[in-house]
Amino acid sequence: MSRMDDKPQTTVTFRKMVLTDVPAVYRVETDAFTAPWSLEAFEQEMLRNEYAYYVLAEKEEEVVGYAGMWLILDESHITNVAVLGSYRGTGIGEALMREIMRRASGHGARTMTLEVRVSNEPARNLYRKLGFREGGIRRGYYTDNGEDALVMWTELTA
Repeated sequence: MSRMDDKPQTTVTFRKMVLTDVPAVYRVETDAFTAPWSLEAFEQEMLRNEYAYYVLAEKEEEVVGYAGMWLILDESHITNVAVLGSYRGTGIGEALMREIMRRASGHGARTMTLEVRVSNEPARNLYRKLGFREGGIRRGYYTDNGEDALVMWTELTA
């Protein structure tokens, strides 16, 4: 039985994140990462970072994933992508990435960059599938274990 079979077959909807979504996003963040951003970091993104743009994935009004980016001139940089563990492997991560890429392009971004753990092969494979190419390594990037980050980038279509 696939993970898709484990969950009700409801449609995933996407919407832009607002300040009142921070607790739900933080729940996804802490479920997904060993070194999560703090609740305050997300609040600051919403209140003080004019470049921040976050998209939520919802199923039956529950936030099950999110993706964030910074939009600066004609570039976009992915800051976070996370899906609740119980929904991983169901295609939500790919759908979120496609949605945030579409929105970045709609805001005039021509390129998108991100960092991913060198050990995160499922994410790396997804990014390659979406057209991302490897651009370099950031040594010791992750604070929880000093793991290197692979920098990936792609050109966005209008």
